[in-house]
Parts: sequence; structure tokens; C-alpha cells
Amino acid sequence: MTTEPSPRVCRMSRRTMLAGTGAAGAVALTAAACTAAPKPQDALRGQVVAQTTDVPEGGGLLLVDAKLVITQPEPGQFRAFSASCTHGGCTVQEVTTDIHCLCHHSRFGLDGEVLQGPAVDPLEPFEVKVEGTDIILV
Repeated sequence: MTTEPSPRVCRMSRRTMLAGTGAAGAVALTAAACTAAPKPQDALRGQVVAQTTDVPEGGGLLLVDAKLVITQPEPGQFRAFSASCTHGGCTVQEVTTDIHCLCHHSRFGLDGEVLQGPAVDPLEPFEVKVEGTDIILV
């Protein structure tokens, strides 16, 4: 005579089930809100974000409110990147001969590429054009 194993029964109180459902819903809503929020750079497209004289050669300029970093790796070559670190989302805090995120010590080159982790992805690039001394976010 063979006996079949009894099925496992998972018992969960209604309160536990609703709490779990509420937490999952909160996570989903938070994720949706974060992905749906426009980037601060979007509002600046087509506008002057800096002057060429503000960005040192071989260095850069941090625009905290716009969450932008403008660099000039070579004379007359201007580049723009998101100031949000690709590791943890902190705003980078310092631009010298490279870009520093002091939250977890990631470093990026003036081309946005990772020089030192824990970040593994480069900074998000943005296109800029120069008209006279105006640097315009495209």
C-alpha cells in the first residue's frame, strides 16, 4: 500500500496577506513615480546652461540644480553628463581633473567613463552645442 505525501499547506492570516500586498503596491508605486518623473535636464533643452569661460580646460563645472556636469577635456571641446552617479544615484559633488562622487568614492573621467568603482556604468551623456560663449543643452 502506497501513501501519497500530504500536500503542503501554507497558512497566512488575512492581515499578513494584506500587509504584504500593501508593501508590494507601495514599492510598485514608488518605482513608477521615480521612472515617470522628468529629469531636470529635460527642462533645460535648448537653453544656455553655462558659458565657455565658466568651464576650465582639463576640468569641469558642476551645475547642482540642473544635475549636470559640463567638462572641457581638451581646449574648445565641451561635453555634458548627468550629475547622478550611476552607482547609487547620489549627485556628484566635485569636478577637478575628474568627476568625484563622494557618497561611495566613485570617480569618472572628463569623458564620463568610470575611473574607479563601485560605479560600473559611465555617466549619462547629453549633447551640447557652443554658440559664441554659450553652451546650450541640445
